[in-house]
Amino acid sequence: MTTANLAYETLKRRIVEVELRPGERLVERDLAAELEVSRIPLREALRLLAAEGLVVLVPGRGALVSPFTPDDVRDLFDVRESLEALAARLAAERADAEGLARLRACMERARAAIARGDRAGIAAANADFHHELVAISGNALLADLMRPLDARLHRLFHLTSDRDPGRQSEEHAELYEAIAAGDPDRAAAHALRHVADGRADSMAVARGWSVQDIDPIQATHSRRRAERVRKPSDACPPGRPPQSAG
Repeated sequence: MTTANLAYETLKRRIVEVELRPGERLVERDLAAELEVSRIPLREALRLLAAEGLVVLVPGRGALVSPFTPDDVRDLFDVRESLEALAARLAAERADAEGLARLRACMERARAAIARGDRAGIAAANADFHHELVAISGNALLADLMRPLDARLHRLFHLTSDRDPGRQSEEHAELYEAIAAGDPDRAAAHALRHVADGRADSMAVARGWSVQDIDPIQATHSRRRAERVRKPSDACPPGRPPQSAG
């Protein structure tokens, strides 16, 4: 793996897992020192991340982690409701024993993460479930259409990782059962309802992320690393955790 790819994978993980938060300034000098790479491979990594919608590049000024606004969340759910319902329908028609086993493995990892209270593990396992759903649909074009969204979906699941994990697990189990039963209509209906159920909660959380009005040029004006934006949990009323997306 090249130095640029290593930097890309490290930064992608940190953005997706919200170690680097929406709107946060990315200072090349600091990142190069942290990752122990030169600026040339670092800039290549940032270009790759920008192509996935995870980073905003400001010519001559630098970069910042892409804001994740309510409009971004709305657009993502619009696409998910159509494509994931199609994926579920196709999976019910085409999934083989190996594909079903991979879905079960995702659900088992999620249950194990729930048992140990591992929010990051829950988010990762649930994101993997949705990825495998597309993979077992057997439609290469659909997989190609969804691939650019994978990182954004993983990021969304981490940003909204406090939804009732038991409810999420039940919804995935219902979807799995419909697919395993070979019932395309029921599988599509479960997938659509599952995605739609997370829309309002995710939009509400997104409105509290406080990054709607970030000006990339202004945000990259200072040579110092910008102060991190508020965590999603900071924006919620006391006693009410953020809700998860899917």
